[in-house]
Amino acid sequence: MRFLTEPQIEAIRERFGTPVYVYDQRTLEAAADQVLAFPAPCRLVGRFAMKALPTAAVLRIFDAKGLHIDASSGFEAERALRAGIAPEKIQITAQELPKDLKGLVQRGVLFNACSLHQLRHFGELFPGGEVSVRINPGLGSGHNNRTNVGGQSSSFGIWHEKLDQVLALAREFDLRISGLHTHIGSGGDPEVWQRCAALTLAIANRLPDLDRLSLGGGFKVARMPGEKAADLHAIGEALSPAIAAFLAERGRGRDDFQLEIEPGTFLVALAGAILSEIIDVVDTISDAGAGSGGHRFLKIDSGMTELLRPSLYGAQHPIHVVPHGRSAAGHDEDYLIVGHCCESGDILTPGPGDPEGLLPRRLARAEIGDTVVIEGAGAYASGMAASNYNAFPKAAEVLIENEGTTRLVRSRQTLAQSLENEL
Repeated sequence: MRFLTEPQIEAIRERFGTPVYVYDQRTLEAAADQVLAFPAPCRLVGRFAMKALPTAAVLRIFDAKGLHIDASSGFEAERALRAGIAPEKIQITAQELPKDLKGLVQRGVLFNACSLHQLRHFGELFPGGEVSVRINPGLGSGHNNRTNVGGQSSSFGIWHEKLDQVLALAREFDLRISGLHTHIGSGGDPEVWQRCAALTLAIANRLPDLDRLSLGGGFKVARMPGEKAADLHAIGEALSPAIAAFLAERGRGRDDFQLEIEPGTFLVALAGAILSEIIDVVDTISDAGAGSGGHRFLKIDSGMTELLRPSLYGAQHPIHVVPHGRSAAGHDEDYLIVGHCCESGDILTPGPGDPEGLLPRRLARAEIGDTVVIEGAGAYASGMAASNYNAFPKAAEVLIENEGTTRLVRSRQTLAQSLENEL
């Protein structure tokens, strides 16, 4: 396992119960260091896409490392502010206009307009103001339609062919467009990033007041054996010549232009795990025995209420069985892992990229009461789960600090807390 030992697993389970999210500070900080070392021919800012893991303790770790924050809603911006993040280090890039956009901007939060309507609204609130715009450059690279956030199939950002309308709105409201943001999806191929950067720089050439350029995020991580992670250094090296040429053409120095990258998954995915308990073991194997079809199922006290990605995307996560209160014994067996929800789609072991498919995992022989460890669960887990489905409370979250101590950073929700706003 990546950062957990079996004694740690037993101790965390005994102290905090299951299901429980576990985050590792050393892994978080190592990922932040990689982001901050991204090669760039100018000033670099790394923004954490906080939707990946919005827990305050994690935001504070990244803030201390020097990362800024990208918020996907006004509520996320408020959450970051309450975690102690300075407003000037927070940028809102949202599908839905915050109800209190005026108040947030007046407090110092940055705004990234993601549609012509949003840009007009900002202009009406802040004529003569300064703003960033998100442009869909016409290219996407996500590994499936649900993670592809560029190209004609994506609603994110202003379509690049509408740049004249962006400029017209800027003139109408005397806006200074000082920032340009693009994002194409998940990937790690430097050549794809080069093509995206070329499209982005072509757009940037038409924005005379630009002093800040964001290439977005989507840097692939390797959760499963055989997967290849994005090499941030190689991507940065591949992009630097074109960015340097752009700066030279504009007569901009290294210190008066800012390049931004905006990873979410890359920063947190491998720093998180879910500990859950096996609550039942059932099978659909015919009495005719082996070769007659059917499956063995491990039912756990977690599932889509803590990790929705497998049901949503067919996402793959490393899974381990750790014996509890007994010695490991017997041969490995094939299991399907299913969650505790009364929902046929609550499957933790779907086919790769196929949430409708089933792919048994070869795991240590399991018994009721054993622990199932789901790794690679730092990103889009606690922040994107089917929370409170079947009235299950939100799980606790704990942090393993650098010195090895484990502390609670989010208490387990009670039923009363989940019902407190019902009338």
